Amino acid sequence: MLEEIRHQPSALAGTLDAARGAVRELRSYLMRREPQLIVLAARGTSDNAAQFGRYLLEITTGIPVSLAAPSVTTLYGAKLRLEKALVVGISQSGESTDINMFLEAANAQGALTVGVTNEGTSTLARLARHSFVLAAGRETSVPATKTYTSQLLAMYLLAHALGAPIELEDLDRLPGWTESALSLEPQIAALADKYASIEHAIITPTRSSSGSSSWRPATWWPSASPARI
Repeated sequence: MLEEIRHQPSALAGTLDAARGAVRELRSYLMRREPQLIVLAARGTSDNAAQFGRYLLEITTGIPVSLAAPSVTTLYGAKLRLEKALVVGISQSGESTDINMFLEAANAQGALTVGVTNEGTSTLARLARHSFVLAAGRETSVPATKTYTSQLLAMYLLAHALGAPIELEDLDRLPGWTESALSLEPQIAALADKYASIEHAIITPTRSSSGSSSWRPATWWPSASPARI
């Protein structure tokens, strides 16, 4: 896991390079057909990225964003009216069955679909009309690290494609900033020693878009408890 955390700068840089063409293509399309609604479909860690994306996209584009409940379609068979919607599936492997089924149904209902995944040959990438293929590669540890931050970057790329005041040149600075943050590892390790013996709870006050990231540790660290304010 620690090694994968250290790979984040290269994963972000690779994602920026790999997705640039797809972002330009999607931006050109959206200039002609702006969606009235954005629906984000994700599970697990990817759902945390979707929560972040909801705040980012609504704040920067003014377009309402909803988090999908795939079972509405996959279990109950409802046919959602998505002809004016942008539906985004987010999946590390691109093989999440319910996310792919939801995206397939969205295609059938006339939505514009986008896939965000690590795997360019996955079912999700094949189903989506546009794909952002992340350069994070496969993760060996259970808690996703480089994939998660690459998914957050994908939300910024999506906002740019939708016409938000976010420039690619500014996003190009992110790998360097991440490298600088990781260079603080010795200082952070020294500070962490004083908390290593805590047995009961770690409270992380949070709100708005940062809430998604504060919930990440709670998925694999039972004593971590984000507090929304």
